[in-house]
Formats: sequence, C-alpha cells, structure tokens
Amino acid sequence: MMKHVLSAMVMNQPGVLAHISGMLASRAFNIESLAVGETEDPQFSRMTFVVAGDDKTVDQVRKQLEKIVTVVKVVDYQRTEIVDRGLILLKVATTSQQRTAILELVSIFRAKVVDVGLNELMIELSGQDNKLNSFIDLMRPYGIVELVRTGRIALAREVSMSVSDALKPPATYDVPEVVV
Repeated sequence: MMKHVLSAMVMNQPGVLAHISGMLASRAFNIESLAVGETEDPQFSRMTFVVAGDDKTVDQVRKQLEKIVTVVKVVDYQRTEIVDRGLILLKVATTSQQRTAILELVSIFRAKVVDVGLNELMIELSGQDNKLNSFIDLMRPYGIVELVRTGRIALAREVSMSVSDALKPPATYDVPEVVV
C-alpha cells in the first residue's frame, strides 16, 4: 500500500480536528501521521495527514473530507514534488564517557542539544522519516529515556523554472511611502 500525504486547509475553529478524525475513523481510515497548525492567515489551519491506501481509497478519503463544511480545500500530494519534515525531541541517557560519541552523532545529523542534565541530554531533530528513524535507532543503545514525535508537515515545491528564468534579476516592487 502506498502512503499518501494529504493537506487540508480548514477553518480555525474548535472541534474541527475532532470532527475530521472522527469521520475518518468511522469509515475505517487509519491516520498514520497527523499535524495541525495555524497558517499565515489565523482564520485557517492546515492539517497534514499521512494515510496508507491505494489511489481509489485515498480518493474516497479526500472526497469525504471535502464534504465537511469547515474544510476549505484538500490536496493529495501523491504526484507532487513536496518538502516534508517531522520533528522529534528525545532524552537520551548519558555518562561523561558517552557524551562525546552522542554529540558527534548530534553533529552528523545536524540535530541540536536543547537541554543538558547530569545524566541526560535532550536532543531536537527535524527531517524526513528515514533520517528521524535512523537517529532514533542510533540512540537506542545509549538508552532513550523519553521520545516525542510530531506528524509530518509538507508543502508543495514551486514549479521548477528554466535556468534562464532563474538567472534573471529579481523584479522590483514599488514600496509605498510610510508617513509617520
């Protein structure tokens, strides 16, 4: 079964998440990943779902979502170039002898140490699922104390342009004068 990343622009209102997840559950659609957050316009939130299924099943999911009044638009990113990321925070047990090895892995993965304790490091890492999974696997031998992970978020890439378009100077814009 293929994994599809769906993006739903929804009205930013109480109960929208419960309504949508309830609708999907009642139709036996399993949400593998879910992330929700306000958009550039505070009236709307973007919900990013990862669901497994064939094209026909996912098309049914999309059509069911579009029937919900608070859903403005649904996009299946299946055939679209996207940038997608997840985020993890994890606490790993550490001794003074292990810290250097853990910090080297943090550097290799371009992660960040966000908190330091006597016996633990808290590490933040964002990236695609395979990167996050690899990092988690490498931290397991040290002893993962706690782990939290977000759902995937995604945006479509801009339509590619020709090299000649990319080399053109940027457009200039008239900036209105600000009167103080």
